[in-house]
Amino acid sequence: MPSTLADWLDHQQRVHPRAIALGLDRVREVWRRLGAPAPAPVVVTIGGTNGKGSTVAFLEAMLAAAGKRVGAYTSPHLLRYNERVRVAGNDAGDAELIGAFERIEAVRAEIELTYFEYGTLAALWLFAQAGLDVAVLEVGLGGRLDAVNIVDADAAIVTTVDLDHQDWLGNDRGSIGREKAGIFRGGRPAIVGETDPPRSLVEHARHVGADLRVSGRDFAVERGGDTQRWRWRGDGIALDLPMPRLAAPCQLDNAAAAIAALHALRGRLGWNEAAIRQGLVEARIGARLQRFGGAPELVVDVAHNPQAARVLAEWLGGAPAAGRALAVFGALGDKDVRGIVGALAGHVDEWLLAGLDRDSPRGLDATALRALLPSGAMARATAHADVAAALDAAFARAAAGDRVLAFGSFFVAAAALEFVARRRLAPA
Repeated sequence: MPSTLADWLDHQQRVHPRAIALGLDRVREVWRRLGAPAPAPVVVTIGGTNGKGSTVAFLEAMLAAAGKRVGAYTSPHLLRYNERVRVAGNDAGDAELIGAFERIEAVRAEIELTYFEYGTLAALWLFAQAGLDVAVLEVGLGGRLDAVNIVDADAAIVTTVDLDHQDWLGNDRGSIGREKAGIFRGGRPAIVGETDPPRSLVEHARHVGADLRVSGRDFAVERGGDTQRWRWRGDGIALDLPMPRLAAPCQLDNAAAAIAALHALRGRLGWNEAAIRQGLVEARIGARLQRFGGAPELVVDVAHNPQAARVLAEWLGGAPAAGRALAVFGALGDKDVRGIVGALAGHVDEWLLAGLDRDSPRGLDATALRALLPSGAMARATAHADVAAALDAAFARAAAGDRVLAFGSFFVAAAALEFVARRRLAPA
């Protein structure tokens, strides 16, 4: 039996022959053997292509500000596995996670679980023991067949639908939207955070009888001339709100979806406008346009698909660097590299490509990554063994007024935050 958390995580990666194995039968049976514990009296699940983690952060902060005891499950982590499971704002300890894994191992017997399924079951088990008011669960991949979907949530949010993980979810927004809509339940709020969702998502929500609430139709973000304020409007209510600390333009849409979920659940959770305002400014999540001051400035972002890259490009267009922009970029082999780089090409002067082959079996080495770049970017790209080497090179080349942008994967973001700690860079 493994003894340390690191041993347990290593063990989990060997139990199932594949890292990803979509389907609910195996994980649901182990959950049943655990007693199918309800994680909390109220559960919200959050799926979508991008914006899931930020929406979890908004909900967690708003509910905590209202005095609720909240559990939040997210993935992947940046620096420590413990980040994935939080209770009342605190990461789960090693001993708590090990205890949950031991309990799972004691009942799973012949059933093979993936690394993600172990983590999901551990989170549900720990939340059930924690006396929560609300559990907020981030969907890992897709929705319909994701392990989180064994729980019948009281409300579900789909933030955005775009192309990513096509090998698993389909090659068009319609197919992907259908998979993500699988977290909706009949008679329960189904919040959609974008104004133009695919028809498949809307049709599935109607088919199952969900209480569908779509941004731009049932609730709205109103952006005025005041850069410090915005308005949420829905069902006869208008809230004048401060801008969130999370910087990207899309964060208003994520915050609006979170507020729409709270509004839909107000009969069970109450409606606390002061807590919503407080949560907006207190919500934090790492590596989402996270800025570190100095000469040069470093910006860390997890943008790892074309939609996220377009959001990043929008922010860069509105906040250009005084000097050059140097991009430290790494990617996994199943990503649309041309789509990501194409979205940002007009905002980047030099590409420093970081190998991720040491971080993940799916990671591209820098030479293979360079071969996938459009010709214009390829001419301005250099290859580096890993993220640390690329960041060292970027900082050696950068001058005061330049900006180094580290993005493309959670592996890139994690290595960049480790670089920040080594260099003792201060938050901007």
